[in-house]
Amino acid sequence: MIRSFLTVSSGTLASRLLGFVRDSVIAALLGAGPVADAFLAAFQLVNVVRRLLSEGGLNAALVPAWLRVRDSDGAEVARAFAGRVLGTVSAAVIAAALVLGVLMPLVIAAIAPGFIGRDTLQFAVDDARLMLPYLAFAGPVTVMMALLNAQGRFALTAFSPLLFNIALIAVMAVLLARRQDPVQAALVMAATIGVAGFLQLSMLVLRSGKVASPLRVSFDREMRGFLDRAIPGMVASSAPQWLMVAGAIIASTSPSAVSWLYFANRLLELPLGIVGVAMGTVLIPEMTRAVRSDDRTAIAHAESRGLELAVGLAFPATLGLIVLSEPIARVLFEHGAFATADTAATAQALIWLTLALPAHVLVKALSPAFFAREDTLTPLLATLKAIVVTIVTAFLLGHYFGTNGIAAGIALGAWSNALSLIRKGAAGFGFSIDADARRRLPRILAAAAVMGVLLW
Repeated sequence: MIRSFLTVSSGTLASRLLGFVRDSVIAALLGAGPVADAFLAAFQLVNVVRRLLSEGGLNAALVPAWLRVRDSDGAEVARAFAGRVLGTVSAAVIAAALVLGVLMPLVIAAIAPGFIGRDTLQFAVDDARLMLPYLAFAGPVTVMMALLNAQGRFALTAFSPLLFNIALIAVMAVLLARRQDPVQAALVMAATIGVAGFLQLSMLVLRSGKVASPLRVSFDREMRGFLDRAIPGMVASSAPQWLMVAGAIIASTSPSAVSWLYFANRLLELPLGIVGVAMGTVLIPEMTRAVRSDDRTAIAHAESRGLELAVGLAFPATLGLIVLSEPIARVLFEHGAFATADTAATAQALIWLTLALPAHVLVKALSPAFFAREDTLTPLLATLKAIVVTIVTAFLLGHYFGTNGIAAGIALGAWSNALSLIRKGAAGFGFSIDADARRRLPRILAAAAVMGVLLW
């Protein structure tokens, strides 16, 4: 399990580091004004759909289902089941992209009501429509990645997302060298996102072999049952992104607030990605096998190691980002059109937003215990409750404290999600922590506290 975790974490780390380069160039090209707000609101919409499908979302539902079919009916039937999932999800995502393209003005107005009546709304609609082709590729990419994860082939799925950032960085470097107008630069970058999705799909098709065949679009009873379990799990696995969307709804009424929150949140994506993505990719198959065999020792081992890794990375990262928020934001983003005032606002938002990081990681560590039992409804309800908490508290705190209050509202929503899962899991099946974890966890917390004091 640790070897697989390190493989996925290494790929995620490389992707997140490239993501920092990408976001630094976005900040230099667009700054933090209306053009940046529009592009980042559109990009956030695509990111939510991408995370709905990838990074543990569809993986959480497909891996247990595929393993059950393979163990009961054999590899050939499992391959046919995968072909139906691949064909059906691909068709559904293409149809959804077409509908979103038609309704995009209404969609942007819903997720960023503060843009209404401003040029920012049309900028965001144009950018989002150019990004939509990516969604057509995201469906098959995600299904193939989940199937490879179920077979223990983690390296290909861990490193294929690098192509997304490499393509964007290459195009943005050219735009920066040519000193492109920000509006035109945003449109070119939006169109590049679709090309990046095609590159990732091509790599998986060439390297994965026949993991799903024959391809079919099917809405039979088995497929409807799978989708009924998959959709709640996909929504629940994207909880951090949903909470950011909820915060952006409130922030859209304040100029530049969407940009400040986006760049602050990007700094959380590195530790959250390393832990969260690996948890969703590695821990779910491990937990599923342990639950299916009713091996309590294996269940305790998987839960304990997952919790240790989550706490061991999340708490030091939380303290480090809080103490070093301003120098980190300055080094990464204060270039070109991104001014000193934008750095200060981003750093302040980061301090409050970082309080959500331990909660997000706990959710990633706790959710596999539900997904392995094919219970996707409980994490979904916890996520929906967290979204409501975020909107209400962000509205109230944002009224008095601006962007910092909105960031604090997002953190409160994240902790609502984590506490709901802890309460439901303890009441439903109980969490098993072995003796090693009980001995190590206090030491991990103490070491993180010492590190925080030394950084301060």
